[in-house]
Amino acid sequence: MTCEPKAPASPGRRSDEGATREGDASRGGGGEQEDRAPVPHWPGELVDLGDHKVYVRSVPESPGEDGREPALCVHGLEGSSRNWTDLMDLLRPRLACEALDLPGFGDSLPRPDGRYSVAALAQSVAALIQARQRGSVHLIANSLGGAVAVKLAAARPELIRTLTLISPALPDSRPRLDLVRFPLLSTPFGARLLHRYQALPPASRVADVITNCYSDPGLFPQSRFAAEVTELARRDTLGHATAALIGSIRTLTAEFLRVGRHTAWRDAARVTAPSLVVYGSDDRLVDPRMAGRAAHAFAGARIVVLPRTGHVAHMEHPEQVAAEIGVLLGTASGRLREFPLAPAG
Repeated sequence: MTCEPKAPASPGRRSDEGATREGDASRGGGGEQEDRAPVPHWPGELVDLGDHKVYVRSVPESPGEDGREPALCVHGLEGSSRNWTDLMDLLRPRLACEALDLPGFGDSLPRPDGRYSVAALAQSVAALIQARQRGSVHLIANSLGGAVAVKLAAARPELIRTLTLISPALPDSRPRLDLVRFPLLSTPFGARLLHRYQALPPASRVADVITNCYSDPGLFPQSRFAAEVTELARRDTLGHATAALIGSIRTLTAEFLRVGRHTAWRDAARVTAPSLVVYGSDDRLVDPRMAGRAAHAFAGARIVVLPRTGHVAHMEHPEQVAAEIGVLLGTASGRLREFPLAPAG
């Protein structure tokens, strides 16, 4: 999963009355229970990046699926490669998807330098793309992973075929109580609060994350709840888990306070890959009104606000996100045929 902690709560259905449409949300209503059964999480392996390794899950290739274009999924704060299973399965007719655990999360150990900055994480993602020797990938990212993906797409455009961002954690200048938590948790006092929160039972914390990240917590597959509790209990035993969380929170705080030409929005303006940016109308962590700023920052990007959707649209409504990515891929392939890149001179 991928959310910062709040007060514990129990998952349950909530009313979607009053949900609004913004932007282009023509791919469906988004509030109904999905019919597809949850897909078992794909297996993975550790991939050597030179000075460190990251855990990568891949969709097994079936007969007749060779020739698919490579894609890489990047999770958000406190998330992992498990967040992408359903979307990866929906994309497999077109894309050969992989998802990594960022350093310090999931089954990946921290970087040897202990860095959790957006730039450092972008370096790890770039190293993975190059280690797989696939040239360039369709990059798909959520939340903190979205900030990492923007940094990478701006700095290394040759590695990115298309860019899909789902509720990217980009700076929001609007004063909001939600955003105060990041600077607070970055302080010694905040660290003590975090330790108290982590003393709560894993089941309570998982329920809290689902409640905060989903518009309709009832859509979270009950068959996966126990697995998430087990995984969180495992992470509680790891010496680096708290450091990874605090380091990432400090990273987001620094990014939100950054000014001048090194801001994430400046990076967004430098992105040249065909792009899709998806927001959820009921997102409690990334304000869906940021869609307007994204429309100005990302040149020619497709901006979508899905109704009755929270912070993790790819988990809550993977069919809709897959449909939007299909539109992006179709548009991008047409653009590449119509405007081939000039040879380097």
